[in-house]
Amino acid sequence: MKILVVGGAGYIGSVCAELLLDGGHDVAIFDNLSEGHRAAIDSRAEFIRCDLEDRQSVERLFVRRRPDAVMHFAANALVGESMQNPSKYFRNNIANGLNLLDAMIAGEVRKLIFSSTCAIFGPPDRVPIDEETPKRPINPYGESKLAFEKILRWYHEIHGLTFVSLRYFNAAGASEKFGEDHRIETHLIPNVLRVALGEKTHVEIFGTDYETPDGTCIRDYIHIIDLAQAHILALNASESAFYNLGTGGGSSVREVIDACHKVTGRKIDIVEKPRRPGDPPRLIASSEKIKRELGWQPQFQNLDAIIESAWKWHEKFPRGYGD
Repeated sequence: MKILVVGGAGYIGSVCAELLLDGGHDVAIFDNLSEGHRAAIDSRAEFIRCDLEDRQSVERLFVRRRPDAVMHFAANALVGESMQNPSKYFRNNIANGLNLLDAMIAGEVRKLIFSSTCAIFGPPDRVPIDEETPKRPINPYGESKLAFEKILRWYHEIHGLTFVSLRYFNAAGASEKFGEDHRIETHLIPNVLRVALGEKTHVEIFGTDYETPDGTCIRDYIHIIDLAQAHILALNASESAFYNLGTGGGSSVREVIDACHKVTGRKIDIVEKPRRPGDPPRLIASSEKIKRELGWQPQFQNLDAIIESAWKWHEKFPRGYGD
């Protein structure tokens, strides 16, 4: 298939593009490099530097390239920043996304795989979180993703767009080529590994008094390879659908830090801080629907294996992509 990977120079997009190319697909990567990295672009893919804000250029691209399907990863994704600058998130994640959808419809491209998030749910009433869990986002980032999911429903009904929206929990790990390097790093595992590399002096734990076995928050970590495989399976979906994507297990902040110490053999200094507003004690996915309907099965359910893959990449690229 001819696949256009929008936001393919980012963490998840780069690994998805890599696996698509390994599978023999014809891949073009679309990215404005505001958050992504040129070094994260697989050399086997065509690279198109463009911005979704430029509606005419996006429309011309679809006329020229005529992909069979689109994977859409391009978004701003910092929760804290979204609370300070909601306009940026609504403009980029919704308005610019509409430019993409309209170019797809004009170019007669009717299949989209959308990168969504567990942030659409907000603090859940119950765990594990399935697709029917009430959606009450508590920040503009989650609200923007939920709004786009609602837009997808209407484009399906009115224009015949077939979409699959994948709601990620905590993506982690690396492939042999590509790993996690955000310009502003908020994710736990890469921040802990930066301490192991000597790039940071300590890692911060926000809240030690939650009602969990060790008092710290529990999250569902999913290997980036398993995440990418779910996107590839979604290409074959004949019906539009929403799927939650995690392993169904959970690891606490302290368990992640202990696992990083075990894998790296390095000392990890910690600093305990008060809770952050809006951090739920547990976020764990139910992925039974995607397993049942698309046959997805995560291969990396062991936290140590996830961290080991990330550590190998960070050891190889201690400064990330270096740009």
